[in-house]
Amino acid sequence: MKKIIYVLSFFSFLLLSAQEQQVTISIDKTEFSANDALTITVSNVDPTLWNAGQPNNIYIWAWYFDLNGAAAGDSPTNGSWNASNALQQLTNNGNGTYGFTFTPSSLFGTTNISKIGFLLKASNGTSTGSGDKKSQNTFLNLAINELTLTAPSDYLTVVNSGTLINISATTTQFSNFTLRANGTPVNTANGIKNYSFDYALTSDVDFVLEANDGHITVSESFKARLSPSSPVPSGMLDGINLNPSDNTKATLVLYAPNKSTVHVIGNFNNWQENISYNMNKDTARDKFWIELTGLTPNTNYMFQYLVDSTIKIADPYSTTILDENNDSSINSTTYPNLPPYPTGLTNHAVTLLRTGEVAYNWQISNFQKPNKSDLVIYKMLIRDFDVLHSFDAIKARLDYIQDLGVNAIELLPVSEFDGNKSWGYNPSFHMALDKYYGTPTAFKQFIDECHSRGIAVILDVVYNHATGQNPFYRLWNTDNGGYGGQASVNNPFFNQTATHTYSVFNDFNHQSKATNSYVERTVKYWIQEYKIDGFRWDLTKGFTQHCTSSDENCTNGFNKDRVEVLKKYADYQWAMDSGFYVIFEHLGGIDEEKQWADYRINEGKGIMLWNNLNASYNEATMGYHDNNKSNFSNVSYSVKGFDGPSAVSYMESHDEQRLMYKNLQFGNSSGSYSVKTANTALARMQTAGAFLFTVPGPKMIWQFGELGYEVDINFNGRTGEKPIRWEYVTNPDRKAIYDAWARLIYLKHTEPIFNTTNFSMDVGGTNGLKSIHLTLDSATANDIKYITVLGNFGVTQQSINTNFQEGGTWYDLMDKTGIATFDGTASTLSLAPGEFKVYGNKPSTLSTNSFKGTLDVVIYPNPANGSFSINKNVEELKIYDMTGKIVKSYKGNFDKGYAFDVSSLSKSIYLIKITNSVGEQSTNKLVKL
Repeated sequence: MKKIIYVLSFFSFLLLSAQEQQVTISIDKTEFSANDALTITVSNVDPTLWNAGQPNNIYIWAWYFDLNGAAAGDSPTNGSWNASNALQQLTNNGNGTYGFTFTPSSLFGTTNISKIGFLLKASNGTSTGSGDKKSQNTFLNLAINELTLTAPSDYLTVVNSGTLINISATTTQFSNFTLRANGTPVNTANGIKNYSFDYALTSDVDFVLEANDGHITVSESFKARLSPSSPVPSGMLDGINLNPSDNTKATLVLYAPNKSTVHVIGNFNNWQENISYNMNKDTARDKFWIELTGLTPNTNYMFQYLVDSTIKIADPYSTTILDENNDSSINSTTYPNLPPYPTGLTNHAVTLLRTGEVAYNWQISNFQKPNKSDLVIYKMLIRDFDVLHSFDAIKARLDYIQDLGVNAIELLPVSEFDGNKSWGYNPSFHMALDKYYGTPTAFKQFIDECHSRGIAVILDVVYNHATGQNPFYRLWNTDNGGYGGQASVNNPFFNQTATHTYSVFNDFNHQSKATNSYVERTVKYWIQEYKIDGFRWDLTKGFTQHCTSSDENCTNGFNKDRVEVLKKYADYQWAMDSGFYVIFEHLGGIDEEKQWADYRINEGKGIMLWNNLNASYNEATMGYHDNNKSNFSNVSYSVKGFDGPSAVSYMESHDEQRLMYKNLQFGNSSGSYSVKTANTALARMQTAGAFLFTVPGPKMIWQFGELGYEVDINFNGRTGEKPIRWEYVTNPDRKAIYDAWARLIYLKHTEPIFNTTNFSMDVGGTNGLKSIHLTLDSATANDIKYITVLGNFGVTQQSINTNFQEGGTWYDLMDKTGIATFDGTASTLSLAPGEFKVYGNKPSTLSTNSFKGTLDVVIYPNPANGSFSINKNVEELKIYDMTGKIVKSYKGNFDKGYAFDVSSLSKSIYLIKITNSVGEQSTNKLVKL
C-alpha cells in the first residue's frame, strides 16, 4: 500500500473587503499525528487593519473532523466570535510574523481527528462594514496510521490441520502489533512497520490483527478453517434427511461447488458460527453435510447455512421456510401456531425443521385417476376463489365443484413464492409449501377430500426460473449473495442471461446436471409427500439452451435439447406414479408438441399440452365471424394434429381476458338483440360450453367461468387481487350457465360416445352457424351411437342444416326428462341467436325415462326406504340423482341380495347404474321414500 504524506492545503476566497485578509501560513512538520506538537507561522498579515494600534490582535479559531471525515466540533478554547479566548492568541515573533504552537489532541480534547480546520481573526471578529475581521480558511490533514493485510490474501482460508498460515501486514506508522486468535493474544511485535508471523492451524480460528501507533489502534479481521473432508453418508439426499429410527437426529446435505466452508447456524447455537456446526466436505461430490444430534422431537428448530462465513441461505430443499417480511401477514386461522421469525438474530429466509411428527393418515390410499380423455379440470387461484384464501376454505367449497361435474382441480403454484398475494409464478423455494394458503396437513386433508370425491389434484409448477431469493441463485451471483445482479459464470444452476425470449426473473439452465437433479428431487417430493396427481409445467418454451433473449424465431422453433430434457422430466414423474398427468404449457409448434404427446404412448402415457382457444371462442360469443375468426376447430385434438386426446382445450385461463368482459364491452348486435346485454351474453356462454365439452378430449375451466365472471383481467393490475363473486350463484341467468355446463359435463362422463375418435366439426364460416357430429362405432344396443350438436353464434335467427347421421327420432340430451325429441328426417332446424341443441339417437342414461341394459335386473324393494337389494351379483354400482350427479357408489364383489344402504339419501327418484364382472350393464330407476 502506498504511504500517504499529508501536507497543508488552502481554500482561498475572494476578498470581500479590507476586513478579510489573505494570509500566508507555514507549518514546521510535513507529517504529524494527533499527539504531535506543531507550530504554525503566519506572515503577510496586518492585524492593525482589524483594530488600529493593536499589532498583536490576532487569534486562531479552530475546528476538527473525526476519523470518518465528518465535522465533529470546535476547539473548546475558541471563546466566542466577538471575544476570542486569550489561550488562542498568536505570539508576535517581532519580524512581521506570528506563531502558535499546539498539540491537536490537547486543543480539541480527543484523538479522534482526521483533519483540522482553522482561520485567523481579530479578538472581536465582527466588522461594522462588509466582511468579518478574519483570514481565509485553512485545513491540515493528519497522518493517520493505516494497516494493510498482505497475507493471507482471502478473508477465509481453508487448510488441513497442522498447516502453517503466514500472517503478514504493513502500517504507515511505526506500530505495536497484536495478533489475536478467537480473542486470545498469540503473538506481539513492537515498533515496526512490517509484521510477519506463521501460525499452525489445528482448529477453526477467527483472527484479529491489531496495530497501535501510540495514538490509534487499527485492525484487520480474517478467518481460517480446517477442511473436514469426508464422503456424504450413503442414502442421504440433498436437503434435510430425517432419521426414521431416531427422532433425535437429522442429516443436512448442501451441494455447493467452489465453496470452502459451510456452517449451520440456528436457534440451537444462537445463530453464531460455531466449530461444532462446521459441515463436513465431500470434495469429490462438491457437497457439505452434517448430522445434527440431540434434537427434541416435535420441536421447532430453525436454521440456515452460513457459506464461506459470508452468505446466509435457507436449505434449498426446505419444505417450510420462515420469511422475515411476509409471515406477519399470515393469520392464525390460515396457519395456526406459525413459529415467529427470529427477528434481530438473522436475516433472509430460514428453514423450519421438526422431527418425530406423526405421518398423515391418508383416508384414500388407492385413488383411481380419471382417464385423461375424461378430464374436466377446474383451474383456480386460491387467493381469488375464497376470501379465506386457504386449503380449508376451498375444501369447504368442494360440493360446488363436484356438482359441476369437475373431476380435477388445478391450482396455480402453491410452492413458496415471493410475497403473499401473488399468482405464484415467482417461485423461490420449489419444495416448500407457501404458508399463505395453509399448513401441510391442511393441504393433505384437501387432497384427501378431493380424492374421496373422485377429483384429481394438479399443480402448476414453475421450473423455467426462480426469483433472487432462491438459495442456489444467491450462492453464485454478481450481487454478493443478494437478490439482484445476475448469475455468476460459475453458477451450476442458472444462466447468466436467458436463452429464450420469454425470460422473467433468473433463468434455469436445463442442460446442467445440477438443475436436472434439483428438478428431479423436488418433483418427486410433491408426488410422494402429497399424492399429487399431475403437474402443469409453466413456460416450457424457456427450457432450451440454444436461443437468445432476442431471437423469438429460435424460441418458437424446434429445439431438440428442449424436447429431450422435458421427456426426461416426464420420466421423473412417471417413475413415481405411472399414471401421473404431465401437462406442458408450451403453446408452440406441432413438431415439438407431437413428440411429447406421443412419448411412451404405447405404455398408456403421453404428455398433454395446453390448447388455448380463448380468442376464437370469444369471437364466437361476441358474435363476430368475418374472416373465419370465430373458427375454434383447433379444440379438436385431431385438427390440431395429435393422434390422441392430448390437447387440454380451454376458453379461459388465468392468462386470458374473460369472455364475459369482452362480451359486455364489445359484443355484436342486431336490432334489439345485443350481446352487450348481460342476460344475452350469459346465455351465449351456455352455447360456448356446448361446443367445448362435447368435443372428445380433456377440457379446462377457469374459476367462475361457469357463472360468467366478467371482471377485467387487468382490474387492480394484471396479477392483483380480483373480486370474489359468490353472489353470482343466486343470479338465475348466471346459475343457468353452471347448470347447462354441469349437464354437458355429466353427459361427457357418462356416455361412451364422448370418447369416440370418429367425430367431425363444422365450426368455421362467416354466419356463426356451427355443428359437431359424433359417431360411436363400437356402440352396443344400450349406447348412444350418434350425437349432433347444433349452435347459432350469430346475432339473428337462422336455419342450420342438421346433417343427422340417420333418420328417426332424435332426443334432446339437454332435457333431463328424456321426453323432448326431434324428427331426424328434418334437414334444417331454426335456431334463435345464441341457441344450441345437443341431440342423440337415443336418450341419455341420465334421463328419467331410460332404463335399459343387457342385465335382467330386479331392484327390491322399490320404492325403498333404508336399503335395497338386487337379484344379480354386482361388481360396481353407482347411484345418480336426477341432475346426473353421483351421490353414492360401490365397487367390489357384491352377491345378489346384498343390502345397499340408501338411508342417507333424500326422498327423490334416483338412477342405479349396475355393472357385473363381465362388463354387462343396466340402468334402473329407484324411488327413495
